[in-house]
Amino acid sequence: MSTSVLAHSRSPSGRDDFLRCHLRDVANRAAEYASAFGASNEARLAGMLHDLGKYGTLFQRRLEGKERAIDHWSAGAWLALTRYKLRGIAAALAIQGHHLGLQKADKHSLRELDLSRLAERHPLDLRLSESNAQTLLERLDADGLKFPEVPASVYDYTRLGQMSAAAMLDVRMLFSALVDADFIETEAHFDAGPGREKRYRESGPVLEPERALSLLLTHLDELAKHSTASLEVGKLRSDLLQACLEAGECPQGLFTLTAPTGAGKTLSMLAFALGHALKHGLRRIVTVIPYLSIIEQTVGEYRKVFAPCFGKGYLDEYILEDHSLAGTRIEKEGDREKDSIAEDMAARQSRLLAENWDAPIIITTSVQFLESLFANRPSACRKLHRLAKSVILFDEVQTLPVQLAVPTLATLSRLAERYGCTIVFATATQPAFGHLDDFVRRYCVGGWQATEIVKPDIRLFERARRTKVVWPDLTQKTSWAELADQMSKHSQALCVVNLKRHAIQLFDALRRLGLEGLFHLSTNMCPAHRHVVLDEVRQRLAKGMPCHLISTQCVEAGVDVDFPVAFRALGPLDAVAQAAGRCNRNGHAETGSVHVFLPEEEEANAYPDGTYRQAASVSRNLLSNRCAPGMDIHVPRLFEEYYRKLYDLTRPQERKPELVKGIEGQDFAKVAQEYRVIEKDAINVLVPYDREVFQQLAREARQTGLTRRWISEARPHTIGLFRPRRGAPVETYLEPVPVTKGIRSEEWFIYLKEEHYDPEKGLIPPVVPECLIA
Repeated sequence: MSTSVLAHSRSPSGRDDFLRCHLRDVANRAAEYASAFGASNEARLAGMLHDLGKYGTLFQRRLEGKERAIDHWSAGAWLALTRYKLRGIAAALAIQGHHLGLQKADKHSLRELDLSRLAERHPLDLRLSESNAQTLLERLDADGLKFPEVPASVYDYTRLGQMSAAAMLDVRMLFSALVDADFIETEAHFDAGPGREKRYRESGPVLEPERALSLLLTHLDELAKHSTASLEVGKLRSDLLQACLEAGECPQGLFTLTAPTGAGKTLSMLAFALGHALKHGLRRIVTVIPYLSIIEQTVGEYRKVFAPCFGKGYLDEYILEDHSLAGTRIEKEGDREKDSIAEDMAARQSRLLAENWDAPIIITTSVQFLESLFANRPSACRKLHRLAKSVILFDEVQTLPVQLAVPTLATLSRLAERYGCTIVFATATQPAFGHLDDFVRRYCVGGWQATEIVKPDIRLFERARRTKVVWPDLTQKTSWAELADQMSKHSQALCVVNLKRHAIQLFDALRRLGLEGLFHLSTNMCPAHRHVVLDEVRQRLAKGMPCHLISTQCVEAGVDVDFPVAFRALGPLDAVAQAAGRCNRNGHAETGSVHVFLPEEEEANAYPDGTYRQAASVSRNLLSNRCAPGMDIHVPRLFEEYYRKLYDLTRPQERKPELVKGIEGQDFAKVAQEYRVIEKDAINVLVPYDREVFQQLAREARQTGLTRRWISEARPHTIGLFRPRRGAPVETYLEPVPVTKGIRSEEWFIYLKEEHYDPEKGLIPPVVPECLIA
């Protein structure tokens, strides 16, 4: 009887998917995926049992359309527990979670998997496909499927007191191998060809680190030959590259890359990663970046490196972008290809590879990467097994939220300790994460002690001294009119402020002076708008034309502009240093000047949030104690002291009690809910920057509803808003995008008042609502 039992309904081509074949194929594929971290047999067990309940008569009737609401997963989870005891917990959690998402690993929750209890009262009001485990086992055995030996588990249930965050990652990695294998095998069944054979998606390319490194070094040679930077800056970049190449020969582990802005960090750390992958036989490189603006630049640089040898279609598979703007690079109008409703094959392949990160080089956001590491849903976790044997590069790592630092460091430490990963934290303002080592060890015994790639004798920061910071008298505040007058005395100047309303106030003050070449930049402006502004700013700077840019912090991290003079509102010390990195960046002047000022406003209202305010207060205290001569941002020890004081003040180990509770209780659903890189809930709003494009996209949304293609095209014309409270005035300007008939999106909206989008400042509602992201 069991030989004819089905795993799924018949495919469109008429293929039957027999359960014995599905279980065997998923088990083998999961074992293959988990071999990268030495858990083949445990993954094979999870694959063998994940759909065990489908042997039950009720599930077979569900496939015939005669039953509904059937639980087919709990039987396999319970058998993994009862047969393998402690060694079966991770497999049981993975099996239970492959439809529901990972749940809890406490003793009570595991006992609740007992089939007799579930038969009496199922928490989801489902029925078991078969409550007699022995019946299911007999059918499994009749199909010739045998249980594997599992001498040890990735999940050490006896050490949770000192490995709680690490242990959760261990379960997620096994879970990832199972759910990805299940996705791939199920997809291949439903995509079966006319001959009714399974048709698998095409795999992504391999890294080929030796070839890739050769291409990179050739590209860097060409850049050096044609660089407009000074000889000193060129030598600095060359020395950083050499340091990264030498460090690539080091053993795997945790690294920091601390280098001044403008030193060529992006491609130098890629050289480290490729050399390191070549040395240790690693499979892929994952670059994690906090801001979409930096991602666009980084992708552009990577593509220039590899474009000479790869065609566009292959290049899109070799360098995989997984973020909200992927596939929407803004081209010049004449180069923009005509849109097509149907995805072309290359776009479809890139989308498929992004589902499970089956590519050699991946560029993604901090939100996407970190929240996936703490997720519990199959779709978010299925890519995690691909991280084994990878180099993971974190750019601008100072942006890691302080309140998430300890569990994040513990989890990344586990990736290095158990999964053959090398982690690199890169920034000009390196956080003192080693100061948190004792707290990290409570969640992963490996702790956090990283090796610096750049040796002190290279003296990068001393040699990169291209700016002088002029610190303020803490008893004196500056009005926007006074600041505008100071800026107007310079032909080219940048000013970075802490709040959007400050940027608008200063911009208006400068506008009243009638300055030529005045620009505003903030995330009130959609990506397409910011892209145009930055292009024009760079052109004016290069030609020596008047140029004054007023910006929020969105210009600081990774944006390549070079002003001779910069002004910065007092804020976190790392933010001041990042603003200084936009001044005399290429060393054309002997010294650029960075003027720090205190805005004329009550301190309680001068910062975006409490965390930012605390960081600014540490900067203020340092300045008060050290005085201006002791505030040299070119001395890394200053940042070591700053971050130590910041961590002592903010106590990151105590900031997220519910997250800590979830980790200690091994509650995967709670941890996924509590771990948020961006804490406030945000929505996406299509705004009328380009009226013609806006009207076309709005019309399409109303006619066809929310589609993948529409989202891709709308992203460059979208801004983020905090979700407004019910009844807020801004709600009257937001039209939800339809999803299907009668259902409207809660994430995507169309802004209805075109006159509220200012061509210079972006979205400015009549009354600034609390939903504007500061």
